[in-house]
Amino acid sequence: QVQPVESGGGLVQAGGSLRLSCAASGRSFSNYDMGWFRQAPGKEREFVAAISWSGGRTNYADSVKGRFIIFRDNAKNTVYLQMNSLKPEDTAVYYCAADVNFGITAAEYRYWGQGTQVTVSS
Repeated sequence: QVQPVESGGGLVQAGGSLRLSCAASGRSFSNYDMGWFRQAPGKEREFVAAISWSGGRTNYADSVKGRFIIFRDNAKNTVYLQMNSLKPEDTAVYYCAADVNFGITAAEYRYWGQGTQVTVSS
């Protein structure tokens, strides 16, 4: 079992960059696939990116492909989301999640963090 904790959110201007971190407690972090999701006000939680337990596979939503990069450091029990060329429509609460399915839907992840707010101003 792992418990993700997100950090790194904040306010940034359009075109800027942010790096989110997700530190997961538990000695079995390297056994888990990790995902990033986001939820804007009044909208459903949506998939952003996922990375396999080894880091060898990644998957991205079309809306962030080419702008966001997901990577992990298993020695630090941490997964990252590097967000570049940010747009106002990227504004949302970003959540980190863990499970063993390498999924792209929220239902495929059992373990969730509390989220971190990202606001992109125009």
